[in-house]
Formats: sequence, C-alpha cells, structure tokens
Amino acid sequence: MSTATTTPQRDTAQHESTRPEEGARHEEGPRPEEGTRHARRFGLPIATALVMGNIIGGGIFLLPASVAPYGTLSLVAFGVLTLGAIALALVFGRLAHRLPQTGGPYVYARAAFGDFAGFLAAWSYWITAWVSNAALAVAAVGYLDVLVPVHASKPATIAAALAFQWLPALANLAGTRYVGAVQLVATVLKFVPLILVAVGGLFFFDSANLGPFHPSEGSALGAVSASAAILLFSYLGVESAAVSAGEVRDPRRNVGRATVLGTLGAAAVYLLGTLSVFGTVAHDKLVASTAPFSDAVNAMFGGSWGGAAVACMAMVSMLGALNGWTLLSAQAPYAAARDGLFPKVFTVKRRGVPTVGVLVTVVLASFLTVYNYTAGTKGVFEILVLVTTFTATVPYLLSTAAQIYFLLSGQSEKVSRARLARDGVLALAAFGFSLWLVAGSGYAAVYQGVLFLFVGVLVYAWMAARKQRATA
Repeated sequence: MSTATTTPQRDTAQHESTRPEEGARHEEGPRPEEGTRHARRFGLPIATALVMGNIIGGGIFLLPASVAPYGTLSLVAFGVLTLGAIALALVFGRLAHRLPQTGGPYVYARAAFGDFAGFLAAWSYWITAWVSNAALAVAAVGYLDVLVPVHASKPATIAAALAFQWLPALANLAGTRYVGAVQLVATVLKFVPLILVAVGGLFFFDSANLGPFHPSEGSALGAVSASAAILLFSYLGVESAAVSAGEVRDPRRNVGRATVLGTLGAAAVYLLGTLSVFGTVAHDKLVASTAPFSDAVNAMFGGSWGGAAVACMAMVSMLGALNGWTLLSAQAPYAAARDGLFPKVFTVKRRGVPTVGVLVTVVLASFLTVYNYTAGTKGVFEILVLVTTFTATVPYLLSTAAQIYFLLSGQSEKVSRARLARDGVLALAAFGFSLWLVAGSGYAAVYQGVLFLFVGVLVYAWMAARKQRATA
C-alpha cells in the first residue's frame, strides 16, 4: 500500500480498503525470502495448528487454578466465553476473506476508520502479545517447579522464565519454516495431557471436589464477568491466522477455515479439561495449585510420575504457544511500519520473519517478567492476564466495529448480500462480548491498560508528524 499521497488519511485508508484483491496481490506477491529453504508459506493444517497452538498454550494449564476461587460458577463463564470466541472467530474469518493481508485487526481497523484506529489496533495488539508472552513464561515455570523446585530461588525462577521466552525467539529468528515445524509438533504433543485429563478425568470425577458454586461475595453476574476476564487469556489467539494471513497459502479460503476449526477444537478441549480438573482435584488444593493438570493426573493414578510427565508435556505446549505468539507479536508492528505508522525498522525481515519485531518483543517481555518477580508482586500470572484481557479487547472491538461499518456502509465488494443478516448478528454479538470483557477486567487492569494506550498516542503523534513531513 502506498504511503505517499496528498489525500487525507481517512479517505486514503478507505480508498485502499475498497480494493481488497489489489491489497492481497501486493501482500501475496513474490518476496525475496520466498523460495528459500528457511521461508515457507503455511497451508490449512499448519494454519489451524497455529490457531490451536496459540489458543491452547499456557492458559488452559494454569487457568483452572486461577478461576477456582470463583467456584463452579466459572464453568458458566467458560461456556459464555466459548460462544463469544466462536463469534469472534467467524467475524475474523469474514474479515480475512475481504482483506487477506498480514496484520489482521490492524488492517481491518485502518481500512474502515483510518490511520489512527489502525495504529491503536496494532499498538494494543502488540502490547497484548508481549505481555501475554511474559504470562505464558510465568505459567511454564509453575510446571517446571514440579520437576525442579525453582520457586525456592528467585534468581532461578527468573532465569527459567527468561529461558522460556528466548528459546522460541531463537526458533523464530531461524525462519518461518522452523516456526511451522515447532508449532505442529508442539500442538500434537500438547493434546496428550489435555485429552488424558479431559477424557480420562471423567472416569475419576468426584462431585465432592467441585466445591461451592459461588463462594465469593457479590453478585453471580459479577463473578461470571470477573472469571471470564481471566479466562479470556485462554482464548487469545483466535485471530492468529488472520494476523499472519500474508504467510498463509490461499488466505481467502484457508484463514477463515483455520480460524473456525482451531477455535472449535480448542473449545471442546477446554471445556472438558476444566471440568475434569475441577472434579478430580479437591477445591481447596486447586485454589493454591501451580500445576493443576499435574495434580489432576496424580489424583487419578496416584504417586507423582504422572504429574511429572504431564508437566513435561505442558512445558512443551507452552513453548509452542510462545513460539507462535512471538511470530504474531512481530506481525502487527510489521504491517503498521510498512504503512509508516510504526518505526521503519520493524519492516526488517529475514527468512520470512520480522526480526526486529521479534527481538524488541522478547526484550520487553523479559523486562516485564523481571520487574514483576523482583517487585515482590503476588499473583503475577493473574495480574499479567488481566492486563492482556483489556489490551486484547481493543483490537477485537475495532475489528468487529470495522465489520459492522463494512456491512452498514453498503460497500458491495465487501458485503455478501446473502450473508448480510447473519454477519450483522455475529458482528454485534462479538462487539458486545468484547465490551463485556472490558467491564470484567477490573479497574486495575483497565487503568494499567489505558496507560499503555496513552503512551501509544504519543508514539502515533511522532510517527504521523514524520509521515506528514515526508509527503509534504
């Protein structure tokens, strides 16, 4: 897309967005690194694995313990969240069909509302990516502690968390060929402990372990919202294929399919897995657990060997999720930098991977991890999760609003008339769902998230001024 134009930014974005086929050709055209043995496009299986790998990461392995204080009422939140995630998946599939370009929410928001909205989507998505990487590393250390008691030493804990972040970053720097291979292997391996607990746990299910339905004070609706805000972290990644559309073969066809298939598969595993953990681990023990799936396997078979095996698989799963999220964390700023809304250095690519974006992301996530551990903050995982819940809803809200805009504006090349009613209902449901999650994030998370966004406004002012001078 051209960034040198004399027309206003809003008109330019809309003018460009009315020709998605042209944009797709620009994004899908030959690139220098294509055809090399390190850069390779993703087909439907790997695109689906990318979605499932990013959704089913560290979240499911730690979140049963995180929502246990809300009681079995949190299972209701999981059900509502699943419906909302599927609605989002369908909306992203439709948007990717219209605009099959790398960047996902950034591309959709900019096409509908102009540069500033696109920047906010890219900025907030980028924050979500590297903050969630820090949270995933914290979760992985919880399972490492099952094998090696690293939590007894703060330096060892920090070193382990940093290792979980830097190993996937190095895999990304090796090229997209290795990203896809690692993602596929990690996705397959993670299903062993998940299916073992999700299906096998039903045979050991004891309703006495469930604990109270609503143990905390306050309204049931408030508890559902609060637990859903934490659980959203487990569904982050629903947009993975859309964000990496430029690296997917035949994106108009495969992105939507991979998004829906990946989300449905993850939802089935999530609901069964969480229910089984609740039914096999006593409630008072689950609340304090740092490795709930290991505790569930130990409760099922006795001893500790099963829990140790699950811990190993869980760590592989989280490394796979970090592998995929590291790639996604570099894609949104890459797309924005290509349009002059992020520093140009983020456009640097080697072997199909935006290398500067990967490096900056892992450095920021490392600093955040060290800060949260050294500050003596309790509940590091939950704090990081709630911040990402708020920042993730910003690109979700902008993307669903963009879909509503496309439908209402009557742009025939973006709207399938036969699907107008269905697409409208889905977009409204996804928008309302995202707004509800903002309310459930809590005042502290919204406060911290807004501070992150306001820093971005200053960055946008700087980049917009540079862009204006360049076109003057």
